[in-house]
Amino acid sequence: DVQMVDEVQVEYFDSNTQRIITKQDWADQLCNDKPRELESETERKKGQQQVFKGNIGTLKKRFNQTGGAHIVQRMYGCEWDDEDGTTEGYEQYGYDGEDFISLDLKTLTWVAPVHQAFPSKLRLDHDTAQNQYKKNYFNKECVDWLKVYLVYGKSTLQRTERPRVSLLRRSPSSPVVCHATGFYPDRVVVFWRRDGQELHEQVDPGEVLPNHDGTFQVSVDRCLTAVPQEDWGRRYECVVQLKGIEDISTPLDPAHIRTNGGETITSLLSSSLVLLVVAAVAVVVGVFLYRKKNDSEKRHKPVDSDTSSENTEGQKLAPEYQPLSTGQS
Repeated sequence: DVQMVDEVQVEYFDSNTQRIITKQDWADQLCNDKPRELESETERKKGQQQVFKGNIGTLKKRFNQTGGAHIVQRMYGCEWDDEDGTTEGYEQYGYDGEDFISLDLKTLTWVAPVHQAFPSKLRLDHDTAQNQYKKNYFNKECVDWLKVYLVYGKSTLQRTERPRVSLLRRSPSSPVVCHATGFYPDRVVVFWRRDGQELHEQVDPGEVLPNHDGTFQVSVDRCLTAVPQEDWGRRYECVVQLKGIEDISTPLDPAHIRTNGGETITSLLSSSLVLLVVAAVAVVVGVFLYRKKNDSEKRHKPVDSDTSSENTEGQKLAPEYQPLSTGQS
């Protein structure tokens, strides 16, 4: 059982020691301030282990499996937009790496993408009281806890770290990549611009990835063929937008593009000119520029993942984990 807020791990449950292990100093303080919640949450997680074991047995029968290693996973959480106050919640189950069943909070019904999940859907849909409770939990209690986390972890979760931006290229014939790294939070927008206008054609959005130090990185590229090099720095630029800081604009200057060998494009072109004079070889280089735009979410979000192998007094940190069958099939 692992709990995260805005991609930052807060705690996990160690099934061997039967204890909740915190991963942040501010989470230690939260546990010290709310010992009753810590105790009740620990007992809840202990009980979930047995339910998980039962669910694995149920699903092995549903999928006609007799042995081997199998995994049941549950992921749930809520999202809160601190600008407009909107919230969202979700709960979903997976089995052996594939979607098994998920809750639709709008209709308060369960969605079964595989026929082996239909018996679970019928049972869970019938429990209208539990589904109504989940709706209240994801829209209210979960969000209240999220706000508590943001207060305790303000120095970590609400910090802003400015990205470092580089222009990279593997070889003279490969795309020019705008690489932003070291930023926090992960809700960043990176795009290429020409003559002040954002480019959309031939876009392949880059994925925001975590760094080992808790910050994030993203690479963005876009293809522009037959663009004269004299137009690069004059017309094209990479723009990085992160809430809390001014836009970072990096002109597409050949002198600032780094290659795998550590040289800049300018030095590579100079070497090519020498080669041209000595060997009288003409080289035509196609110029490519690629872009990916990251559509990261603006919302704060805690995520809790269970895997087998403001005033929050009295509130639950998580909704109850349910058996996926009645014990019959």
